Formats: sequence, C-alpha cells, structure tokens
Amino acid sequence: MASTAAYGTWPSPIDAALAASHDGRPEFVGTVGDEVWWTEPRPAEGGRRALVRRRADGGTRSVLPEPWNPRSRVIEYGGMPWAGAPREEGGPLLVFVHFPDQRLYAYAPDGPDEPWPLTPVSGLGGGLRWVDPQVHLDRGEVWCVLEEFTGESPTDVRRVVAAVALDGSAAGDRGAVRELTDDRNRFVTGARLSHDGRRAAWIAWDHPRMPWDGTVVQMAEVTAEGDFTGVRPLVGGVDESVVQVEWDRDGSLLFVSDIGGWWELQRIRPDTVAGAVVPTSRLCGGRSEEFGGPLWKIGLRWFHLLDSGLIAVIHGRGTTALGVLDPETGELVDAAGPWTAWSETLAVQDTRVIGIAASPHTSHEVVELDTATGHTRTIGAPHRDAVDPAFHPEPRIRTFTGPAGREIHAQVYPPRHPDRTGPAGELPPYVIWAHGGPTGRSGLVLDLEIAYFTSRGIGVAEVDYGGSTGYGRAYRERLREQWGVVDVEDCAAVALGLAEEGSADRDRLAIRGGSAGGWTAAASLTRTDVYACGAISYPVLDLEGWATGETHDFESEYLESLVGPYAEVPERYQERSPVNHTDGLTAPFVLLQGLDDPICPPVQCERFLAATEGRGIPHAYLTFEGEGHGFRRADTVRRALEAELSLYAQTFGIDRPDVPRLELKR
Repeated sequence: MASTAAYGTWPSPIDAALAASHDGRPEFVGTVGDEVWWTEPRPAEGGRRALVRRRADGGTRSVLPEPWNPRSRVIEYGGMPWAGAPREEGGPLLVFVHFPDQRLYAYAPDGPDEPWPLTPVSGLGGGLRWVDPQVHLDRGEVWCVLEEFTGESPTDVRRVVAAVALDGSAAGDRGAVRELTDDRNRFVTGARLSHDGRRAAWIAWDHPRMPWDGTVVQMAEVTAEGDFTGVRPLVGGVDESVVQVEWDRDGSLLFVSDIGGWWELQRIRPDTVAGAVVPTSRLCGGRSEEFGGPLWKIGLRWFHLLDSGLIAVIHGRGTTALGVLDPETGELVDAAGPWTAWSETLAVQDTRVIGIAASPHTSHEVVELDTATGHTRTIGAPHRDAVDPAFHPEPRIRTFTGPAGREIHAQVYPPRHPDRTGPAGELPPYVIWAHGGPTGRSGLVLDLEIAYFTSRGIGVAEVDYGGSTGYGRAYRERLREQWGVVDVEDCAAVALGLAEEGSADRDRLAIRGGSAGGWTAAASLTRTDVYACGAISYPVLDLEGWATGETHDFESEYLESLVGPYAEVPERYQERSPVNHTDGLTAPFVLLQGLDDPICPPVQCERFLAATEGRGIPHAYLTFEGEGHGFRRADTVRRALEAELSLYAQTFGIDRPDVPRLELKR
C-alpha cells in the first residue's frame, strides 16, 4: 500500500546520473549490403556519436573506434553523416564526416587501415563541411552537400552539391572537388540520382524562407561525364514546403509537399520535353495527417520505396506510425507494435523496412518491419528498463483551450510512484516544458528526464504550442510574426488550465526550455506572473542581437517570419526581447549555457544577466566548456538536471538533501 508523502519529496531510483546516461538516441539508419548500420550516442565518451553495424547473423559491434565521431555541422544542425557501399572485395566501404575537423573520410571497416581523408582542410571561417553523402562506386566518387565558408562571418558561406573522388585525390586540393551545382540557392540538400543515371534532383531554398516555409525541387540532366546541365525547378515555391525527394524505377519522382495544408506524399513525372511537366498526383491526400516534417537536418527521410512498388511511410497527427502505402490503391497498413514516435530516418532491405522508434514505455530502438509477414521486431539499441517500469511516467494526451478558443495540444505527465501518493488536499507542483525549434514538437516517448521529476512527485506538461509541427501547416503558422506571444500564451493556458481543473498547484508552477524553448521560458518569466521559477537553457534572449550577427547562417533570417522584417518593425524586436523586460522578472531562475554554442552564444546570457544585476532576483548561471547547442556529455546533463531540481526544491519549499544545493545569487 502506498504511503503518503508531500509532492516533490518522494524518493526515486532515477538519479541525474542515470537519466544522463540514457540521454540521446540512435539516428541515421541505413543498409550496407545485408547489414544495418546506424549512429548511437555515447554520453560517457565526451558526447561523441558511434557508428554501429548489425551483421546478418544478428551480431552488433561498433564500426569506428573512439575518438572517431561521425557527425556533421552543416547548417550547424548537421544531418546524415555517413554512407556505406558493399564491394566485391575488401568488405564494405564507409564514407563519413568526422566532427572535430568536418573532413570527409573513407574507411574499410574489415581492412587493416585507419580512415583516410578525402577532402582538404580550410582555415577560413568555419572551414569546409560536408553532409548527406551518396556513394557512387561506378563513378569512383561520393556526392555530398558542401558548405564552404568564404569569410570570418557566420553568414559568409556558400553551399553546393559536390562530387569528391573516393581515391583521396582531393584530400590536399580544394580545386579537385568537382562542384555539380552553382550557389544560386543558399541552401541545398543532397542530390538523388535517378535509376537510369540520367537525372538528378535535390531541394533548394533561400533566405528569408526556412525549409518549412517554401522550398523548390531542382532537377538536372546528368551528362556522361557526370556533370549537371539544364537545371530547372520542378515543383515547390515560396509557399510550398517540399522536404524529401526520391526517384522511382519508372522515372517518376516521389516527393513530400504541404501544398494541401499537410505534408503529403506526391508523384510527378518529368516530361521528356524540357519545361513541360505532367501534373502531380497525391498518393495519400485527404487524411489530415503529416507524412513529413521540418527539415532541421539535411538528409532526413520520411518515406522509402520498396522493390515491390510499395512505399514505407512515417505518418501521423501528433503521434507517428510506420505504415506501408500501396500507391496504386491508396491503402495504408500500419506496422504492429507499441511505438508512438518514429524518427525521420528509414532504410529498406528486400521486403524489410528499418526505422527508429520509441513509445511511452520504451526508449528509441532500431526496429524492423517485414512487409511480407507483417512481423515487427527490435534489431538494435534495444530498450532495457533502467528502473522498475512502475516509475515510468504515464502520459495523458490532452487538448487545452487557449485565447480566442484555439486548441493547444499537450502531453501531461502527472506525478507517479508505486509506493507514494500525495497528502489529501495537496496539489502537486508542475513544470511546463517548452520544446525547441520553435518549429518542433514533443515526442510521445519514454524520457528519463521527465521520469526524474515525476517519480519525485513533480508533474510535467509538454506543450505543443502554436507553431509546432505534426498538426498541419495552419497550426504551425499560428506563430508567424507571433513568436513570444502565441507560444507564451499557449504555455500559460496549459499551466493555468491544469491549476483550474485541480491537477496542479497554482502557486507551484515552473517553466523550462532549451533553445527556442529557452526563449519561451524567459519570455514567460519576464512577461507573465504564471510561474514561480524557471530553467532556461541555451536561449535566445535578445532578438536584435540575434538578428544582427549573433547566430549562424541557417537561422540568421528566421526572425523575418517569427517576428517580422527587422527593417520594418525594429520596435517589435525590442518590445518582445526578454533582455529588455527584466523589470518584470520576479521569479528565481537558473540559466544553463554551453560555451561553444554558435547558435545561441553565451553573449546573450551575459547581456541578460547584466540587465538583471542589482534587482535581487535569486538566480544561478552555469556554463559548460566543450558543449554547444544542446548538451551531450553525461556530466553536463547530470549537473544541469540537479541544478534544475534544486531550483524547484528551494522555490517550492521542498526538502531534497539527495541533490547538491544550487547556490542562488541575488
């Protein structure tokens, strides 16, 4: 029988070190011959990524030893960092991007040699970076997106599709890199070659649009020498977001577009006459579901063709599922299993589809679906209960009502403990989680960081505020020119809704977030009186600074859509920035910042702290050497979690002697 104890004081087997050791997830799955490969996090190894291979006999081992780290920095968020190809002799060939120097390397995992570089080093600005490799053994080269810095400014950069010789002849010579496209488009994805080798297609877009605003599919003819010619736009536009393209064997092009208000799978058949295009056909229209998502990384994949003509798709509204679509009949059959969140990465092998998925009771796993039998199984990174599942959070999918009656989607995790319950008449404290992006979403997955709080008697509510993805274009465009308004209002509506219905203690509400979520947390603390305290991680705090050179190129004009054109509405940038409203700040806060963050640099935090100086607001500022945008090292995640819990304990009057006390300055 459960005993009674005050909310927030419950003992928990989930300490910060345990939560930190399970931080991160596998990514970027692919097949190499009869093997399945993917990347995995290594928080205990300085936060590096490992590349793992699963052999045909079921054995799994690492491909690259420490310290090799397959991870790209193109557009800072990176993308697909590796590609592999089977060879008749010598075993498979791997091409990958090494994080520390961003060079492209080749490696024969079954051979005696160390990885050898394929590309040169440039000391200008951020150097030369690569992402989304496509190995073409018959051509003796790998196609990639090349990001080249042309000056010292973060925005002095160009991007093209380029070919690199697999023999390493370009390793010491930038001039040996063969550019396949020009830089008329500021952003490009990797080029996909048609099955007959005659055409290539890729996605491009330009500032101030982001890839979820408007992109264009470019197509080129490929000459016998491997050059691109006759480049022309195929589909897409200013108000149409295309996020993935792939060639079918019949020469048609499949792509995901939101022209109908939802990201949906479509087909187009490029005509043989240049400039003439057969109209597109929707393969899954009318379902009011997303078959794609925001292109935050290069090389994401929401669908994959099978040899049978069927198409594996990731789809859903809020939650996601893996399905198999018959493009002729429109029939869609979902894979069996508990998974509610599928990552935007897919691979196929004969009749099998491989993806990465999680559920409220399982962490992210590598999952295989055999389309011939309908059978699913976990084949890599299997979930293992780190604690008794009785301590796992139990989500409640909720819809709240916000200003003007608008719907707000959220996932609510009440306190949960097998041996504790709260006293009669006491309501639990709650923390509102604002996700990053802001063009992002909260996945319905097992998260030990959430369990870290709920198992102690502190509830968590993840808010998919207006602007979030997964609910159609109209929902995400609620945030257009309303950043700092709609997101703040929606988080407050969920917090107050929980209090009004008797689920949460009105006087013990907190907010936390990182990146864009850090912005929402800071804006909420400075512009509302809803929260008693807040945890702010690697945030945007000064819109004017961020719009005038204090961030990287990819998001340097993001505020044009989120806030408005700076040249036209500079007062809006000033009025909404938390740094300019510290006079409204009364709640304690902790500020967490990586010192190597090129996206939200420490100067934003320093400016905010200077503005609060002398106001007597209890606060702490923790910085972390070697951390960028988002924390990857186990020690960092542990310390950040303990600091956050200590802030809540001190603010809410909870005794937690099991965590180091966070020293709050005034």
